Amino acid sequence: MADKKKSFVLRMDEEQYKLLEKWAADEFRSVNGQLEYILHKALKDAGRLKKSK
Repeated sequence: MADKKKSFVLRMDEEQYKLLEKWAADEFRSVNGQLEYILHKALKDAGRLKKSK
């Protein structure tokens, strides 16, 4: 079964968005994919993710 994803609106500074867009392109990701990657890494680094079995 595929993971369900929650949709939400994110407002951010235009300059930050441009930087994020460039970063995503550099790593061959979409902006959305880059945000997911950054958030997942931050949650993992903070010990907030459940351990997989």
